[in-house]
Amino acid sequence: MTSSPTSLGRFAARTLLAGGLACLAGAVLAQQADPMEAYNRGMTRFNDAVDDAVLKPVATAYQETLPVPVRTGVSNFFGNLGDAWSFVNNTLQLRGEAAMASLFRVGINTTMGLGGVLDVASEMRIERYKQDFGLTLGRWGVPTGPYFVLPFLGPSTVRDTLALPVDLRGNPLREVSPVSTRNSLYALRIVDTRANLLRAESVLDDAALDKYSFTRDVYLQLRSGARNGDGSLPPEPEQ
Repeated sequence: MTSSPTSLGRFAARTLLAGGLACLAGAVLAQQADPMEAYNRGMTRFNDAVDDAVLKPVATAYQETLPVPVRTGVSNFFGNLGDAWSFVNNTLQLRGEAAMASLFRVGINTTMGLGGVLDVASEMRIERYKQDFGLTLGRWGVPTGPYFVLPFLGPSTVRDTLALPVDLRGNPLREVSPVSTRNSLYALRIVDTRANLLRAESVLDDAALDKYSFTRDVYLQLRSGARNGDGSLPPEPEQ
């Protein structure tokens, strides 16, 4: 059975109309989530310029110079420090299982993993439940608020920006002394984090027509709720 030209025309018109409505709805949602888009795009360009001039070259040299086991050990060390702060936030969120998993991860990796250089807990299949104070606020009903790009630090939201001082205060590196050693560890963490993003950046550059919009949408989706160990994204509590 063949379709008449009239029915095909109606189908095409309906398809175009549906596509137009979907694009319009997407534009409205983006405007609601990103009312400061002009500022955010400008700050993103500034951050990208700093990254291209400083961070990316250093991270590339770091990746090319150090062998994989060394870089893995560095990432594991900072991941172990992150698990300590995740334990605090999982406890504040009353996530008992996640809090215990974070506590066990810190205890096992600190003792059996040579201060966290080895990720023994993952080998034992103890899940990582990564949390921060911004997600803790979300757990108790604080909305993410609009998308907001921070100087040097990159993607954020109003909620995450307000939570940032607490997250900085909860960073175990603050307790390291002397200050020179502490600052060196901060710098190493930044370089290690940037090096771990090099491959993902390459994929993003190839896949995304608008890198800014893609990054924003993915970030907002991730920050809509705390990640479970299986990587799923449960919704925030109803407002």
